[in-house]
Amino acid sequence: MPDRFFLYHILMAGVTYLIRMLPLTLFRRKIESRLIRSFLFYIPYAVLAAMTIPAIFYATDSVLAAVIGLAVACVLAWLEKGLLTVAISSCITVFIVERILAFLG
Repeated sequence: MPDRFFLYHILMAGVTYLIRMLPLTLFRRKIESRLIRSFLFYIPYAVLAAMTIPAIFYATDSVLAAVIGLAVACVLAWLEKGLLTVAISSCITVFIVERILAFLG
């Protein structure tokens, strides 16, 4: 069992290193294409959304609470509030909505 752990650890480190190293070795000069540059610009946001949005709906007991919390987070982000403000406000909103739903149901 411990042998597999180290094997998996080394494999994970190698894959992580390759993912970070390959762009540096393949693209030695500045990327001139506006299409590719805009595509690469939005990749972090798309990946973050793809990882975060499903987690929002599975982290709560109620889909309604998750939707309301997501709406609060989106409105506050649209108003350019800070990350901590958005996160705390949406968490408090979900907590309050879940308590209201538990009281009513």
